[in-house]
Amino acid sequence: MTAGTVITFYSYKGGVGRSFTLANVAVLLARWGHRVLTIDWDLEAPGLHHYFKSVMSAEPEGGVIDLAHDFLAGAAVPRPHAVRLDVQGNTLALLAAGRDDESYMERMQRIDWADLYERGFAAFLERCREQWIEDYDFVLIDSRTGISDIAGICTAHLPDQLAVVFTANEQNLKDVVNIVRRVDEARDRLPYDRPRHLVLPVLSRLDSGVEYERADKWQRRCAEVVAPLFGNWLVKKVPADLALRHLTVPYVSYWSFGEQLSVLEEDPPSAGQVSFALETVAAVVAQQFDRTDLLADNRDAYVAAARDRRQDFDLDLLVSSPRSVLRVADQLIEELRALGVRVERSSSGDLELLDRTSGLAEHLCLVVDGGLSRWQVIEVERFLRHTIGPDGGQRRLFCVLADGTDPEGLPGFLRNLRHLGLEPGIRPTRVARELHAQLTGTPAGAVDPDRQALRNAASALRAVPDRVPSAGRLSLVEQTVRGMSAALDNGDLAVLRDLSVDLEVLSKHHADGGGFTAPVGLLADVQTLLARIDRRIDASTN
Repeated sequence: MTAGTVITFYSYKGGVGRSFTLANVAVLLARWGHRVLTIDWDLEAPGLHHYFKSVMSAEPEGGVIDLAHDFLAGAAVPRPHAVRLDVQGNTLALLAAGRDDESYMERMQRIDWADLYERGFAAFLERCREQWIEDYDFVLIDSRTGISDIAGICTAHLPDQLAVVFTANEQNLKDVVNIVRRVDEARDRLPYDRPRHLVLPVLSRLDSGVEYERADKWQRRCAEVVAPLFGNWLVKKVPADLALRHLTVPYVSYWSFGEQLSVLEEDPPSAGQVSFALETVAAVVAQQFDRTDLLADNRDAYVAAARDRRQDFDLDLLVSSPRSVLRVADQLIEELRALGVRVERSSSGDLELLDRTSGLAEHLCLVVDGGLSRWQVIEVERFLRHTIGPDGGQRRLFCVLADGTDPEGLPGFLRNLRHLGLEPGIRPTRVARELHAQLTGTPAGAVDPDRQALRNAASALRAVPDRVPSAGRLSLVEQTVRGMSAALDNGDLAVLRDLSVDLEVLSKHHADGGGFTAPVGLLADVQTLLARIDRRIDASTN
């Protein structure tokens, strides 16, 4: 299992929108299918919980300061203090600073962090960290400002990466690079193996709506100052000024009132909106600071790649075919289904369906007869707009040629693909097997029963409906999901395979409709189990 990543959001000065940025990035990452834990370590002025009021399942009964009290009480491992946040059924949680009552300040001020470290708190905190990165893909820490013991914990001890949030003034720019340097020096003195930070500079609250020339001047000034922070991750050909423009969160007065989650209201956002910039920041985090050449060339494709990398698609593959070869396309779909691929045929020419193509299927297969039809051109353009491209990323484009089709007459982006050829009068069994092999990484003709069991389980979990016709069936679904989780824990893939079949039957739509809404806890358990299975599939493929 791949360990999660800890990222501290830090600012040298307050009032720069650090907590706002963290909260919204957390929601985006969770919405994109990642398991996310947020931690409020701004203990003297905690406020992260205010952003999550509308999605909080319960008021926090404990938090970060209780970790210290757990340690002082002799606990070997931390007690669970995080509360679940309900964001469209995804895994998002908050570890608050502590219980928000009159006793908080007194309990916080009793903690002597230097004394705690002398007593061995560092090792206890390391165990906390190990638990967090096992349970979550991303752990986002909201650190207090300035230089202090607490800030040192958040910037030196705990994180793998830093997001430094600042505004366009000399107070913020003065020491931002030097602070990162000092943090790396402090990490070198730790008894833990921590690499040099990857640092994400986020220019916040830049108001270019009125004073455009002054805003542009300050943006370039900021890029010059923070350019060294890009040094160990930004592709060399991408200028720091361009990268920082993508990582600039604009000032919009509406969001300066109260604590709000803009990404829940601006969905989908348009260029110029706060959430548009926050999507870019979240995409860099989700892609582990990678593929920044694509960010420079096509921001929308970069964000789509981050969003879709963990997206649950309705289908594995959509097959696009002109009318001249509909029969053989339907045969190809039948063969693929027999191999366990979730596949449908696209109705090229249906504009409404074309609008859904980008989110309907993970991959697209073009069956070409002589040349691309006009509707296929539109379809593939819309698909490619939402992915990295045919030679990269998780989403892929496949090309199957009917007899007599000349590859040299195809558009350039198709000529560079590996082509599969249909044979006249012969059922496309071989082509289906080769497509299946490319989709799964399994050699054509070979079947990995363990991987197939995992794929079947993932397919069954994705089919769990939001509503079921009876309380009895709902109970059976819950029991089956728990059984599948136990089977995965025990490594019993035969039981997992049998339970997957049961779950598919229980999830099928019936004419009497669904009168009972699946509880949020069940849907969360389904998503958690699905994420575990997807990671197992990825690990077996790699």
